[in-house]
Amino acid sequence: MISDDDGTDVRYKRKIVTRDDLREAIGPRPRERKVILCHGTFDLVHPGHLRHLMYARSQADVLVVSVTSDAHIPKANYRPYVPQDLRALNLAALEVVDYVLIDDDPVPLENLRFLQPDFYAKGYEYATSGINPKTQEEIDVLDEYGGEVILTPGDVVYSSSRFIETTPPNLAPEKLVALMSSEGLSFADLSAALDTLADTHVHVVGDTIIDSYAYCTAIGSSTSKTPTISLKFEEQIDFVGGAGVVARHVRATGAKVSFTTVLGDDAHRDFALRELEASDVQVDAIIEGNRPTTNKLVYVADGYRLLKVDVVDNRPIDTATLDNIVRQLQSSTAGVFVVSDFRHGIFTKQTIPTITGAIPPGCVRVADSQVASRWGNILDFSGFDLITPNEKEARFSIGDQDSVVRPLASDLYRRSGCKVLIMKMGDRGVMVHRGDSGSLRDFFQIDSFADGVVDPVGAGDALLAYAAVALKATGSAVVAAILGSLAAGTACERDGNRPITPDHVREKIESIERHLSYK
Repeated sequence: MISDDDGTDVRYKRKIVTRDDLREAIGPRPRERKVILCHGTFDLVHPGHLRHLMYARSQADVLVVSVTSDAHIPKANYRPYVPQDLRALNLAALEVVDYVLIDDDPVPLENLRFLQPDFYAKGYEYATSGINPKTQEEIDVLDEYGGEVILTPGDVVYSSSRFIETTPPNLAPEKLVALMSSEGLSFADLSAALDTLADTHVHVVGDTIIDSYAYCTAIGSSTSKTPTISLKFEEQIDFVGGAGVVARHVRATGAKVSFTTVLGDDAHRDFALRELEASDVQVDAIIEGNRPTTNKLVYVADGYRLLKVDVVDNRPIDTATLDNIVRQLQSSTAGVFVVSDFRHGIFTKQTIPTITGAIPPGCVRVADSQVASRWGNILDFSGFDLITPNEKEARFSIGDQDSVVRPLASDLYRRSGCKVLIMKMGDRGVMVHRGDSGSLRDFFQIDSFADGVVDPVGAGDALLAYAAVALKATGSAVVAAILGSLAAGTACERDGNRPITPDHVREKIESIERHLSYK
Protein backbone atom coordinates (compact mmCIF):
# COMPACT_ATOMS: atom_id res chain seq x y z
CA MET A 1 0.00 0.00 0.00
CA ILE A 2 1.32 3.43 -0.96
CA SER A 3 0.41 5.97 1.72
CA ASP A 4 0.75 9.66 2.50
CA ASP A 5 2.44 10.82 5.70
CA ASP A 6 -0.94 10.68 7.47
CA GLY A 7 -1.37 6.99 6.53
CA THR A 8 -4.03 7.58 3.87
CA ASP A 9 -3.88 5.34 0.80
CA VAL A 10 -3.06 7.62 -2.13
CA ARG A 11 -5.21 5.44 -4.39
CA TYR A 12 -8.22 6.87 -2.60
CA LYS A 13 -7.05 10.47 -2.56
CA ARG A 14 -6.44 10.50 -6.31
CA LYS A 15 -10.20 10.05 -6.80
CA ILE A 16 -10.88 13.40 -5.09
CA VAL A 17 -10.61 15.91 -7.93
CA THR A 18 -11.32 19.51 -8.86
CA ARG A 19 -14.14 20.42 -11.18
CA ASP A 20 -11.77 21.33 -14.02
CA ASP A 21 -9.79 18.09 -13.72
CA LEU A 22 -13.01 16.09 -13.62
CA ARG A 23 -14.37 17.64 -16.82
CA GLU A 24 -11.10 16.87 -18.57
CA ALA A 25 -11.23 13.26 -17.33
CA ILE A 26 -14.81 12.50 -18.41
CA GLY A 27 -14.75 14.57 -21.61
CA PRO A 28 -17.61 16.46 -23.29
CA ARG A 29 -20.95 15.10 -24.44
CA PRO A 30 -21.69 12.95 -26.37
CA ARG A 31 -19.55 10.39 -24.55
CA GLU A 32 -18.78 6.79 -25.30
CA ARG A 33 -18.55 6.09 -21.55
CA LYS A 34 -21.69 7.35 -19.83
CA VAL A 35 -21.35 9.41 -16.65
CA ILE A 36 -23.79 9.50 -13.73
CA LEU A 37 -23.64 12.05 -10.88
CA CYS A 38 -24.88 11.56 -7.32
CA HIS A 39 -24.98 14.54 -4.95
CA GLY A 40 -25.51 14.78 -1.20
CA THR A 41 -24.10 15.46 2.24
CA PHE A 42 -23.00 11.88 3.06
CA ASP A 43 -22.29 12.86 6.67
CA LEU A 44 -22.12 9.18 7.64
CA VAL A 45 -22.08 6.65 4.82
CA HIS A 46 -24.81 4.13 5.71
CA PRO A 47 -26.52 1.18 3.94
CA GLY A 48 -29.02 3.50 2.24
CA HIS A 49 -26.15 5.45 0.65
CA LEU A 50 -24.49 2.24 -0.52
CA ARG A 51 -27.69 0.99 -2.20
CA HIS A 52 -28.11 4.41 -3.85
CA LEU A 53 -24.52 4.49 -5.15
CA MET A 54 -24.42 0.87 -6.32
CA TYR A 55 -27.63 1.25 -8.29
CA ALA A 56 -26.41 4.51 -9.83
CA ARG A 57 -23.13 2.86 -10.89
CA SER A 58 -25.05 0.03 -12.55
CA GLN A 59 -26.73 2.57 -14.85
CA ALA A 60 -23.54 4.12 -16.27
CA ASP A 61 -19.84 3.57 -16.86
CA VAL A 62 -18.49 6.28 -14.54
CA LEU A 63 -19.88 7.26 -11.12
CA VAL A 64 -19.15 10.76 -9.86
CA VAL A 65 -20.21 11.72 -6.32
CA SER A 66 -20.31 15.38 -5.30
CA VAL A 67 -20.57 16.28 -1.62
CA THR A 68 -21.98 19.47 -0.18
CA SER A 69 -19.23 21.56 1.40
CA ASP A 70 -19.29 22.25 5.14
CA ALA A 71 -20.24 25.89 4.58
CA HIS A 72 -23.59 24.99 3.01
CA ILE A 73 -24.98 22.35 5.38
CA PRO A 74 -27.94 23.83 7.31
CA LYS A 75 -29.05 20.54 8.91
CA ALA A 76 -29.43 20.73 12.69
CA ASN A 77 -26.92 22.12 15.15
CA TYR A 78 -23.24 21.06 15.21
CA ARG A 79 -23.42 19.72 11.66
CA PRO A 80 -21.84 18.38 9.58
CA TYR A 81 -20.65 15.75 12.01
CA VAL A 82 -17.87 14.71 9.62
CA PRO A 83 -15.86 17.48 7.85
CA GLN A 84 -15.90 17.68 4.07
CA ASP A 85 -12.38 16.33 3.45
CA LEU A 86 -13.10 13.21 5.49
CA ARG A 87 -16.55 12.77 3.92
CA ALA A 88 -14.92 12.93 0.49
CA LEU A 89 -12.26 10.39 1.53
CA ASN A 90 -14.90 8.00 2.90
CA LEU A 91 -16.61 7.98 -0.50
CA ALA A 92 -13.35 7.74 -2.44
CA ALA A 93 -12.50 4.56 -0.50
CA LEU A 94 -15.56 2.83 -2.02
CA GLU A 95 -14.70 0.71 -5.07
CA VAL A 96 -17.99 1.61 -6.73
CA VAL A 97 -17.09 5.34 -6.80
CA ASP A 98 -14.84 6.63 -9.61
CA TYR A 99 -14.52 10.33 -8.72
CA VAL A 100 -15.40 12.56 -5.76
CA LEU A 101 -15.94 16.31 -5.96
CA ILE A 102 -16.50 18.78 -3.10
CA ASP A 103 -19.17 21.23 -4.28
CA ASP A 104 -18.38 24.80 -3.21
CA ASP A 105 -21.95 25.95 -3.99
CA PRO A 106 -25.05 25.41 -1.83
CA VAL A 107 -26.78 23.46 -4.64
CA PRO A 108 -25.22 21.45 -7.52
CA LEU A 109 -26.66 23.52 -10.38
CA GLU A 110 -23.36 25.00 -11.57
CA ASN A 111 -21.65 21.62 -11.48
CA LEU A 112 -24.47 20.09 -13.50
CA ARG A 113 -24.05 22.81 -16.15
CA PHE A 114 -20.26 22.59 -16.13
CA LEU A 115 -19.87 18.80 -16.14
CA GLN A 116 -23.06 17.87 -18.04
CA PRO A 117 -23.33 14.29 -16.71
CA ASP A 118 -25.43 11.97 -18.84
CA PHE A 119 -27.49 10.98 -15.81
CA TYR A 120 -28.26 12.55 -12.43
CA ALA A 121 -29.26 10.09 -9.69
CA LYS A 122 -31.85 11.01 -7.06
CA GLY A 123 -33.26 8.87 -4.27
CA TYR A 124 -36.64 7.26 -4.88
CA GLU A 125 -38.15 9.34 -2.07
CA TYR A 126 -37.93 12.40 -4.33
CA ALA A 127 -40.52 10.82 -6.63
CA THR A 128 -42.91 9.76 -3.89
CA SER A 129 -42.85 13.05 -1.99
CA GLY A 130 -43.42 15.29 -5.00
CA ILE A 131 -40.96 17.50 -6.79
CA ASN A 132 -39.74 20.34 -4.59
CA PRO A 133 -38.52 23.64 -6.08
CA LYS A 134 -34.82 22.78 -5.66
CA THR A 135 -35.21 19.45 -7.44
CA GLN A 136 -37.15 21.17 -10.22
CA GLU A 137 -34.22 23.57 -10.69
CA GLU A 138 -31.91 20.59 -11.14
CA ILE A 139 -34.30 19.04 -13.68
CA ASP A 140 -34.43 22.33 -15.60
CA VAL A 141 -30.63 22.38 -15.88
CA LEU A 142 -30.61 18.78 -17.12
CA ASP A 143 -33.22 19.69 -19.73
CA GLU A 144 -30.98 22.49 -21.01
CA TYR A 145 -28.44 20.01 -22.38
CA GLY A 146 -30.37 16.74 -22.59
CA GLY A 147 -29.38 15.02 -19.34
CA GLU A 148 -31.69 12.56 -17.58
CA VAL A 149 -32.79 11.98 -13.99
CA ILE A 150 -32.57 8.42 -12.70
CA LEU A 151 -34.38 7.45 -9.50
CA THR A 152 -32.61 4.82 -7.42
CA PRO A 153 -34.59 2.17 -5.48
CA GLY A 154 -35.62 3.24 -2.01
CA ASP A 155 -37.63 0.50 -0.33
CA VAL A 156 -35.67 1.21 2.89
CA VAL A 157 -34.85 4.83 3.79
CA TYR A 158 -31.98 5.56 6.18
CA SER A 159 -30.93 8.86 7.70
CA SER A 160 -27.42 10.05 8.63
CA SER A 161 -28.99 12.49 11.07
CA ARG A 162 -30.83 9.71 12.88
CA PHE A 163 -27.68 7.59 13.19
CA ILE A 164 -25.68 10.57 14.48
CA GLU A 165 -28.31 11.72 16.97
CA THR A 166 -28.94 8.18 18.29
CA THR A 167 -25.42 6.77 18.61
CA PRO A 168 -22.81 9.26 17.41
CA PRO A 169 -19.51 7.49 16.64
CA ASN A 170 -16.27 8.85 18.07
CA LEU A 171 -14.45 10.14 15.00
CA ALA A 172 -12.48 12.86 16.80
CA PRO A 173 -9.02 11.40 16.01
CA GLU A 174 -9.85 10.76 12.35
CA LYS A 175 -11.33 14.25 11.94
CA LEU A 176 -8.25 15.76 13.56
CA VAL A 177 -5.97 13.90 11.16
CA ALA A 178 -8.06 15.12 8.20
CA LEU A 179 -7.74 18.72 9.41
CA MET A 180 -3.98 18.43 9.97
CA SER A 181 -3.50 16.76 6.59
CA SER A 182 -5.29 19.63 4.84
CA GLU A 183 -2.89 22.05 6.57
CA GLY A 184 0.26 19.98 5.99
CA LEU A 185 0.64 19.29 9.71
CA SER A 186 1.68 16.15 11.57
CA PHE A 187 1.64 15.07 15.21
CA ALA A 188 5.39 15.69 15.25
CA ASP A 189 4.64 19.31 14.27
CA LEU A 190 2.30 19.66 17.25
CA SER A 191 4.95 18.32 19.61
CA ALA A 192 7.54 20.65 18.08
CA ALA A 193 5.18 23.59 18.54
CA LEU A 194 4.99 22.83 22.26
CA ASP A 195 8.75 23.36 22.44
CA THR A 196 8.42 26.91 21.09
CA LEU A 197 5.97 28.16 23.71
CA ALA A 198 8.66 28.95 26.26
CA ASP A 199 10.01 31.74 24.05
CA THR A 200 6.87 33.84 24.62
CA HIS A 201 6.23 36.61 27.16
CA VAL A 202 2.55 36.99 28.10
CA HIS A 203 0.86 39.68 30.19
CA VAL A 204 -2.45 38.59 31.75
CA VAL A 205 -4.87 41.12 33.20
CA GLY A 206 -8.09 40.16 34.93
CA ASP A 207 -10.12 39.15 37.96
CA THR A 208 -8.57 36.66 40.39
CA ILE A 209 -11.02 34.21 41.96
CA ILE A 210 -10.33 31.76 44.78
CA ASP A 211 -12.28 28.60 44.02
CA SER A 212 -12.94 26.58 47.18
CA TYR A 213 -14.31 23.05 47.37
CA ALA A 214 -15.76 21.93 50.71
CA TYR A 215 -16.01 18.14 50.54
CA CYS A 216 -18.69 16.72 52.82
CA THR A 217 -20.63 13.56 53.57
CA ALA A 218 -24.41 13.73 53.56
CA ILE A 219 -25.84 12.50 56.87
CA GLY A 220 -29.52 13.30 56.26
CA SER A 221 -31.89 16.05 57.29
CA SER A 222 -31.05 17.92 60.47
CA THR A 223 -34.70 18.37 61.46
CA SER A 224 -38.12 17.20 60.40
CA LYS A 225 -39.45 20.79 60.52
CA THR A 226 -37.34 22.26 57.71
CA PRO A 227 -35.86 20.83 54.49
CA THR A 228 -32.33 21.37 55.74
CA ILE A 229 -29.62 19.03 54.50
CA SER A 230 -27.14 17.96 57.12
CA LEU A 231 -23.54 17.47 56.01
CA LYS A 232 -20.42 16.26 57.76
CA PHE A 233 -17.46 18.41 56.76
CA GLU A 234 -14.44 16.40 55.59
CA GLU A 235 -11.97 18.86 54.03
CA GLN A 236 -11.69 22.07 52.04
CA ILE A 237 -9.36 22.54 49.08
CA ASP A 238 -8.67 25.97 47.62
CA PHE A 239 -7.51 26.78 44.08
CA VAL A 240 -6.51 30.02 42.41
CA GLY A 241 -9.12 30.54 39.69
CA GLY A 242 -10.36 33.19 37.29
CA ALA A 243 -7.59 35.17 35.62
CA GLY A 244 -5.20 33.76 38.22
CA VAL A 245 -5.45 30.22 36.90
CA VAL A 246 -5.20 31.52 33.34
CA ALA A 247 -1.87 33.06 34.34
CA ARG A 248 -0.81 29.75 35.92
CA HIS A 249 -1.83 27.81 32.80
CA VAL A 250 0.16 30.23 30.66
CA ARG A 251 3.19 29.83 32.91
CA ALA A 252 2.79 26.06 32.76
CA THR A 253 3.27 26.25 28.98
CA GLY A 254 6.79 27.51 29.73
CA ALA A 255 6.05 31.10 28.74
CA LYS A 256 7.12 34.02 30.92
CA VAL A 257 4.07 35.58 32.63
CA SER A 258 3.31 39.00 34.07
CA PHE A 259 -0.02 39.28 35.87
CA THR A 260 -2.03 42.37 36.70
CA THR A 261 -4.97 41.83 39.06
CA VAL A 262 -6.92 43.37 41.95
CA LEU A 263 -7.11 41.69 45.35
CA GLY A 264 -8.58 42.50 48.74
CA ASP A 265 -6.67 42.91 51.97
CA ASP A 266 -7.44 39.49 53.43
CA ALA A 267 -6.30 35.90 53.86
CA HIS A 268 -7.43 34.94 50.33
CA ARG A 269 -5.07 37.58 48.97
CA ASP A 270 -2.20 35.93 50.84
CA PHE A 271 -3.18 32.51 49.50
CA ALA A 272 -3.40 33.81 45.91
CA LEU A 273 0.00 35.48 46.09
CA ARG A 274 1.66 32.38 47.56
CA GLU A 275 0.21 30.09 44.88
CA LEU A 276 1.01 32.43 42.01
CA GLU A 277 4.55 33.05 43.18
CA ALA A 278 5.04 29.31 43.67
CA SER A 279 4.05 28.90 40.03
CA ASP A 280 6.67 31.50 39.07
CA VAL A 281 4.05 34.00 37.89
CA GLN A 282 5.27 37.59 38.20
CA VAL A 283 2.34 39.18 40.07
CA ASP A 284 1.76 42.90 40.24
CA ALA A 285 -1.32 42.88 42.45
CA ILE A 286 -3.23 46.05 43.26
CA ILE A 287 -4.75 45.89 46.74
CA GLU A 288 -8.10 47.54 47.42
CA GLY A 289 -8.76 47.37 51.14
CA ASN A 290 -12.46 48.14 50.76
CA ARG A 291 -13.27 45.00 48.75
CA PRO A 292 -12.75 41.27 49.45
CA THR A 293 -10.73 38.97 47.25
CA THR A 294 -13.40 37.14 45.24
CA ASN A 295 -14.09 33.69 46.68
CA LYS A 296 -16.49 31.07 45.36
CA LEU A 297 -17.12 28.21 47.77
CA VAL A 298 -18.83 25.03 46.54
CA TYR A 299 -20.18 22.38 48.92
CA VAL A 300 -19.76 18.89 47.44
CA ALA A 301 -21.28 15.69 48.82
CA ASP A 302 -21.02 12.24 47.23
CA GLY A 303 -19.84 13.81 43.97
CA TYR A 304 -22.76 16.28 43.78
CA ARG A 305 -22.39 20.04 44.00
CA LEU A 306 -25.07 21.02 46.48
CA LEU A 307 -24.51 24.73 47.06
CA LYS A 308 -22.24 27.58 45.93
CA VAL A 309 -21.60 30.61 48.14
CA ASP A 310 -19.85 33.66 46.65
CA VAL A 311 -17.98 36.30 48.61
CA VAL A 312 -17.70 39.09 46.07
CA ASP A 313 -17.90 42.84 45.54
CA ASN A 314 -18.72 43.67 41.92
CA ARG A 315 -18.37 47.45 42.21
CA PRO A 316 -16.13 49.01 39.55
CA ILE A 317 -12.51 49.59 40.51
CA ASP A 318 -11.62 53.11 41.60
CA THR A 319 -9.74 55.64 39.47
CA ALA A 320 -6.41 55.11 41.21
CA THR A 321 -6.61 51.36 40.55
CA LEU A 322 -7.47 51.93 36.89
CA ASP A 323 -4.51 54.31 36.51
CA ASN A 324 -2.25 51.70 38.08
CA ILE A 325 -3.44 49.02 35.63
CA VAL A 326 -2.83 51.35 32.70
CA ARG A 327 0.73 52.06 33.86
CA GLN A 328 1.48 48.36 34.20
CA LEU A 329 0.22 47.58 30.70
CA GLN A 330 1.94 50.51 29.02
CA SER A 331 5.31 49.59 30.54
CA SER A 332 5.03 45.85 29.84
CA THR A 333 7.47 44.19 27.41
CA ALA A 334 5.14 41.25 26.70
CA GLY A 335 4.33 40.20 23.14
CA VAL A 336 0.91 38.79 24.09
CA PHE A 337 -1.77 40.41 26.26
CA VAL A 338 -4.58 38.21 27.59
CA VAL A 339 -7.71 39.89 28.94
CA SER A 340 -9.50 37.48 31.28
CA ASP A 341 -12.81 39.13 32.14
CA PHE A 342 -15.17 37.76 34.81
CA ARG A 343 -16.91 41.11 35.47
CA HIS A 344 -15.96 41.36 39.12
CA GLY A 345 -14.92 45.01 39.03
CA ILE A 346 -11.95 45.42 36.71
CA PHE A 347 -13.81 45.39 33.39
CA THR A 348 -16.84 47.62 32.82
CA LYS A 349 -18.19 49.60 29.89
CA GLN A 350 -16.28 52.60 31.21
CA THR A 351 -12.93 50.91 31.96
CA ILE A 352 -12.56 48.56 28.99
CA PRO A 353 -11.64 51.23 26.37
CA THR A 354 -9.02 52.65 28.73
CA ILE A 355 -7.51 49.26 29.59
CA THR A 356 -7.43 47.91 26.03
CA GLY A 357 -6.11 51.24 24.78
CA ALA A 358 -3.12 50.90 27.12
CA ILE A 359 -1.92 47.69 25.42
CA PRO A 360 1.19 48.53 23.38
CA PRO A 361 0.68 48.44 19.60
CA GLY A 362 1.88 45.45 17.60
CA CYS A 363 1.15 42.91 20.32
CA VAL A 364 -1.12 39.88 20.05
CA ARG A 365 -4.34 40.72 21.91
CA VAL A 366 -6.51 37.91 23.29
CA ALA A 367 -9.81 38.18 25.18
CA ASP A 368 -12.21 35.95 27.07
CA SER A 369 -15.32 37.47 28.67
CA GLN A 370 -17.44 35.08 30.70
CA VAL A 371 -21.20 35.02 31.14
CA ALA A 372 -22.05 33.19 34.35
CA SER A 373 -23.46 34.97 37.40
CA ARG A 374 -22.36 38.25 35.75
CA TRP A 375 -22.97 39.65 32.27
CA GLY A 376 -19.94 40.12 30.04
CA ASN A 377 -19.93 40.81 26.32
CA ILE A 378 -17.10 39.60 24.12
CA LEU A 379 -17.91 42.35 21.61
CA ASP A 380 -16.44 44.80 24.11
CA PHE A 381 -13.10 43.48 22.83
CA SER A 382 -13.70 43.97 19.12
CA GLY A 383 -10.66 44.01 16.88
CA PHE A 384 -8.65 41.58 19.01
CA ASP A 385 -6.46 38.90 17.47
CA LEU A 386 -8.19 36.03 19.29
CA ILE A 387 -11.44 35.72 21.22
CA THR A 388 -12.65 32.53 22.93
CA PRO A 389 -16.34 32.76 23.95
CA ASN A 390 -18.47 29.71 24.62
CA GLU A 391 -21.70 29.18 22.69
CA LYS A 392 -23.85 30.82 25.38
CA GLU A 393 -21.58 33.87 25.49
CA ALA A 394 -21.63 34.10 21.69
CA ARG A 395 -25.44 34.00 21.61
CA PHE A 396 -25.64 36.59 24.39
CA SER A 397 -23.24 38.98 22.65
CA ILE A 398 -25.24 39.23 19.41
CA GLY A 399 -28.72 38.47 20.80
CA ASP A 400 -29.15 35.26 18.79
CA GLN A 401 -30.68 32.24 20.51
CA ASP A 402 -31.96 30.52 17.36
CA SER A 403 -29.21 30.11 14.74
CA VAL A 404 -27.24 26.88 14.46
CA VAL A 405 -23.62 27.20 15.49
CA ARG A 406 -21.89 27.74 12.16
CA PRO A 407 -23.83 30.86 11.09
CA LEU A 408 -23.79 31.99 14.73
CA ALA A 409 -20.00 31.82 14.81
CA SER A 410 -19.73 33.47 11.39
CA ASP A 411 -21.93 36.37 12.49
CA LEU A 412 -19.94 36.91 15.68
CA TYR A 413 -16.69 36.70 13.74
CA ARG A 414 -17.78 39.47 11.39
CA ARG A 415 -19.19 41.69 14.12
CA SER A 416 -16.17 41.33 16.41
CA GLY A 417 -13.60 42.14 13.74
CA CYS A 418 -11.25 39.60 15.33
CA LYS A 419 -8.61 37.65 13.43
CA VAL A 420 -9.38 34.27 15.03
CA LEU A 421 -12.53 33.11 16.83
CA ILE A 422 -12.49 29.89 18.85
CA MET A 423 -16.05 29.23 19.98
CA LYS A 424 -16.21 26.67 22.79
CA MET A 425 -19.08 24.16 22.54
CA GLY A 426 -18.57 21.99 25.64
CA ASP A 427 -18.54 18.28 24.85
CA ARG A 428 -18.95 19.15 21.15
CA GLY A 429 -15.47 20.67 21.01
CA VAL A 430 -14.77 24.01 19.34
CA MET A 431 -15.75 25.89 16.18
CA VAL A 432 -12.93 27.99 14.74
CA HIS A 433 -13.17 30.92 12.32
CA ARG A 434 -10.02 32.48 10.93
CA GLY A 435 -11.15 34.44 7.89
CA ASP A 436 -14.10 35.91 6.00
CA SER A 437 -12.99 35.46 2.40
CA GLY A 438 -15.63 32.89 1.57
CA SER A 439 -13.03 30.12 1.39
CA LEU A 440 -13.93 26.72 2.79
CA ARG A 441 -10.75 26.88 4.87
CA ASP A 442 -12.03 29.94 6.75
CA PHE A 443 -13.59 27.73 9.41
CA PHE A 444 -13.18 24.28 10.91
CA GLN A 445 -14.34 22.24 13.90
CA ILE A 446 -12.31 20.23 16.41
CA ASP A 447 -14.07 17.64 18.55
CA SER A 448 -13.53 17.33 22.29
CA PHE A 449 -10.63 15.14 23.40
CA ALA A 450 -11.77 14.64 27.00
CA ASP A 451 -11.56 10.92 27.80
CA GLY A 452 -13.88 10.68 30.78
CA VAL A 453 -14.92 14.03 32.24
CA VAL A 454 -14.05 14.42 35.91
CA ASP A 455 -14.35 18.20 36.29
CA PRO A 456 -15.02 20.45 33.26
CA VAL A 457 -14.49 23.64 35.28
CA GLY A 458 -11.35 25.34 34.02
CA ALA A 459 -11.19 23.62 30.62
CA GLY A 460 -11.84 26.96 28.94
CA ASP A 461 -9.00 28.56 30.91
CA ALA A 462 -6.56 25.91 29.69
CA LEU A 463 -7.76 26.37 26.12
CA LEU A 464 -7.37 30.14 26.37
CA ALA A 465 -3.83 29.87 27.70
CA TYR A 466 -2.49 27.38 25.17
CA ALA A 467 -4.26 28.95 22.20
CA ALA A 468 -2.97 32.42 23.07
CA VAL A 469 0.65 31.36 23.52
CA ALA A 470 0.62 29.04 20.48
CA LEU A 471 -0.89 31.73 18.24
CA LYS A 472 2.01 34.04 19.10
CA ALA A 473 4.67 31.32 18.96
CA THR A 474 3.60 29.66 15.69
CA GLY A 475 1.38 32.20 13.94
CA SER A 476 -0.98 29.33 13.08
CA ALA A 477 -4.66 29.48 14.07
CA VAL A 478 -4.92 25.74 13.42
CA VAL A 479 -2.02 24.81 15.71
CA ALA A 480 -3.33 27.23 18.35
CA ALA A 481 -6.83 25.73 18.24
CA ILE A 482 -5.58 22.14 18.32
CA LEU A 483 -3.20 22.65 21.24
CA GLY A 484 -5.88 24.63 23.08
CA SER A 485 -8.39 21.82 22.53
CA LEU A 486 -5.97 19.14 23.71
CA ALA A 487 -5.17 21.16 26.83
CA ALA A 488 -8.90 21.64 27.50
CA GLY A 489 -9.57 17.92 27.11
CA THR A 490 -6.77 17.13 29.54
CA ALA A 491 -8.10 19.68 32.06
CA CYS A 492 -11.51 17.98 32.02
CA GLU A 493 -9.94 14.73 33.15
CA ARG A 494 -8.53 16.24 36.36
CA ASP A 495 -10.35 17.31 39.51
CA GLY A 496 -9.95 21.01 40.27
CA ASN A 497 -8.66 23.78 38.06
CA ARG A 498 -5.00 22.77 37.90
CA PRO A 499 -2.40 24.06 35.40
CA ILE A 500 -1.78 21.90 32.35
CA THR A 501 1.83 21.36 31.27
CA PRO A 502 3.22 20.60 27.79
CA ASP A 503 3.95 17.06 28.99
CA HIS A 504 0.24 16.62 29.74
CA VAL A 505 -0.57 17.76 26.19
CA ARG A 506 2.11 15.47 24.73
CA GLU A 507 0.53 12.53 26.58
CA LYS A 508 -2.78 13.43 24.94
CA ILE A 509 -1.13 13.58 21.51
CA GLU A 510 0.48 10.18 22.10
CA SER A 511 -2.84 8.67 23.21
CA ILE A 512 -4.48 9.85 19.98
CA GLU A 513 -1.64 8.36 17.92
CA ARG A 514 -2.02 5.05 19.78
CA HIS A 515 -5.76 5.08 19.12
CA LEU A 516 -5.16 5.57 15.40
CA SER A 517 -2.48 2.86 15.26
CA TYR A 518 -4.91 0.29 16.70
CA LYS A 519 -7.49 0.92 13.96
